[in-house]
This record gives sequence, C-alpha cells and structure tokens, in this order.
Amino acid sequence: MAEYDYDVLIIGAGPGGYVAAIRAAQLGLKTACAEGRETLGGTCLNVGCIPSKALLHGSELFEEAAHGTMAKFGVMAKEVTLDLAVMQGQKAGAVKELTGGIEFLFKKNKVDWLKGYAQFKDAHSVEVAGKTVTARNIVIATGSSVTPLPGVEVDNDKGIIVDSTGALALDRVPQHMVVIGGGVIGLELGSVWRRLGAKVTVVEFLDALLPGMDGEVRKEAAKIFKKQGMELKLGTKVTGASVKGKKATLTLEPAAGGAAETLEADCVLVAIGRRPNVTGLGLDKIGLELNARGQIETDHDFATKVDGVWAVGDVIPGPMLAHKAEDEGIAVAENIAGLTGIVNHDLIPGVVYTFPEFAGVGLTEEAAKERGEIKVGKFPMLANSRAKTNRESDGFVKIIADAKTDKVLGVWCIASVAGTMIAQATQAMEFGATSEDIAYTCHAHPTHSEAIKEAAMAVTGKPIHI
Repeated sequence: MAEYDYDVLIIGAGPGGYVAAIRAAQLGLKTACAEGRETLGGTCLNVGCIPSKALLHGSELFEEAAHGTMAKFGVMAKEVTLDLAVMQGQKAGAVKELTGGIEFLFKKNKVDWLKGYAQFKDAHSVEVAGKTVTARNIVIATGSSVTPLPGVEVDNDKGIIVDSTGALALDRVPQHMVVIGGGVIGLELGSVWRRLGAKVTVVEFLDALLPGMDGEVRKEAAKIFKKQGMELKLGTKVTGASVKGKKATLTLEPAAGGAAETLEADCVLVAIGRRPNVTGLGLDKIGLELNARGQIETDHDFATKVDGVWAVGDVIPGPMLAHKAEDEGIAVAENIAGLTGIVNHDLIPGVVYTFPEFAGVGLTEEAAKERGEIKVGKFPMLANSRAKTNRESDGFVKIIADAKTDKVLGVWCIASVAGTMIAQATQAMEFGATSEDIAYTCHAHPTHSEAIKEAAMAVTGKPIHI
C-alpha cells in the first residue's frame, strides 16, 4: 500500500493551481486538486480576467457602433441599441467553455478533482468534504479575494454597492457609477459601464491612477480617461457610505485632510485591491506563519519552511496576476518532480485592458534612475502608420536602457494592442537584449509593434518617423 494517497495535492484550481496540477500529472506524479467552487479556473476564469474581457470587448463594439467610430469608416449603423442580457450571456458562454476546458484537461491528464475546500490536518494530510486525504507534497494555490473598505459594505445581491464580482453581473446600466480605486480592476470595469452609457467617477486615494506603473504612463492615463468622459477625483479618500432605496451616498474628503463632501450614485464599485486567501486553511496546524502582509513566504523553489508544503500565486509575494501564478504553477510542479523550475520575477508583464491598453514590463523610469544612469527612448503612436490608419493614435512606447551597457531595463506601452505588444519586449529582455538589438530587428510593416522598434531607435537618438 502506498505511503500517501497522492504524490502531489494542489489546494485551489485557479491559474496557479490547475496549471500546477496538469504539469505535475504530465511529469508522472499522481495528482489531485482540491477545489470547492462548482467550476474550475478560480477567480480569473469565473469572476475575473475572462468575464471582464468579454464585457470589455462587447462594450467596445457597442461604443464603436453607437458613438460614431464605425461611421468614420463609412459603416453606418442606425438606431443602435443595447441588449445587456445578450452581452451577459456571451460572457457566461465564454466562462463555461473555458472552465469546462480545464475539467476536460484534468480528465485527460488523470488529475483527480476533490470537490470541496481543503484544510490542513498536518503537513501531509488535509480534510476535504469530511474525508482525510494524504499527499507527499501539498501546494497552496488558494488565490486572493477582494479587499474590503471599512465603512463601505458590499452587497452584490442588491447591486448598489458591489465588488468586482457584482460589477460583472449588473442587470442594468447604472446612471452614475462611482469606482473606489484607480487601479486595474476599477478602470477596466469602469470603462465597461462608461461605454455602455453610465457616468463614471473614479475616486483614488493616491494622486495618480495605476499604482506601480511608470510615472509618465500614469499621467497619460489620467488625460486619456478624462478625454473619454470619466471624472477623476484623485488624492481623495472615501470615509463612509450609506444606502437609501436604490441610491448610495458616499462621504469623501481629501487624502491629505480637509473638508468633507458627499457624492451620490446608483452603483458603487469597491476596487481597492485584493488580499491572499489563507483563512480556513489551518496553517496553524502545520506551524506556517504569515508575513506582515498576510502572505506565505517561500524560497526560490516555492517551498515553504514546512517540509513538503509549497505555495504559488496570489498567496505569496509578488504581483497578483494570473500569468505569474501560471508560471509559478509550472515551476513548482517541476521542482517537486526533481527538475529545475524557475520564474524570473523581474520580468512579469502587467496589462490594463482598457482602450487603449496600458502595458509594462521591467523597471519604471523612476526605479531605473535610482539604480544608475539611464537612456530613454519614446515614440508616439500618433506617428505609427497602423495606429494612424486605424485612428487609434493615443499613447506611446517608452524604452528605458542602461546608459553604459544599453541593456533594456523597462518597456512601457500605451496602445490599442499594448497587451500583445509587451510580449515582444518581455521576451527580448529575458534574453538580455539591448535597445540596439531591438532597433536592428526587422518588424513587419504596417504594425503597431513598429513603435517598439522606433522607441528602441530613439534610445540612441535615431528614430526614423519623428
């Protein structure tokens, strides 16, 4: 009889967990994945990355048809109307297809889905749905959940004060939506409802949008969203909220202190960040303590200080991004199997899927300057032939390089397809590219990606088209 039921047990079937499970099974390890949600895929596939992109795409199509973008190209769409139920149905269909796809991959790779939430009994056993399951290795991949805001109570069922899950499921277009938080989630979902007809006000505690991104990108973001019709209240904090009937009233005051004001809305989206899902895991039973930010610390191989217990994704330090979790899921499975699994955490691209998109990888200009002398090259999308042809001229590409070695330290893009463009930059940086390497790489014409080539040429002061 085997010493353990499984070689590997993954707790959580989000992007980190399900990928770790599939990779472990591919490597010949007997694998199980414990997940209490009715469908696989975690927050990302069920109520995050995937459904939000479905609504972003649908709302872009509506705006193009209803607000004259298509008409500029001679495509005349008269009496454009919105059927929100159909749009929500498309979203649900995409989610069902993708979550079902993971279930198929589990069966294909012989991964056992243990339906229920797991809690540690000791370092090699957990309880799932009243049954004890043992494993030689256990990987914590439980993801994250919405950070609550004191004084602002979320009730998604009422649809007045909602979190990201509630904002994805609204059955009507709000007249006025207030978004608390000027980060990725708030701006993406705020963009959806603005395009569909809502007045959108963004309240951000800091004095600029998109914390963590390059300073110049953050300033440009404010200009772009204002031009699109969003009202921005930067350097402002929300101190309380009350609901009366179908309206919410927020109390605001300057972040630095000052006179309070009120703001009324029929929908408030709380999007101030996310926190690791560690409650209920029974970490105390295995002696695993959290750091000051409520995260699980791991070593380079994603092993915790408890032998046989590993962790990946949103529960450990680093950006809370699905692709970061996926790469860590592959790496931890390979490490458990005795291979060498590595993730370069210096090169995790970040993307904001608004229109235009905002993307970056590596160091911001501010962070790069702190490390030494740099050179910066910029190229405006206004001068890019494909962006100009498509009438998508907002934004720029910015490349930051070491002044002595010319090694690329950071790349930042604002463009309609910035999320796709950033992959080239990430790969180039993974191979230690210089700006000259990118500048002398032939790029297809006409493409948005030529702006990366021109920005690289601008690092040494020799762009062609400006």
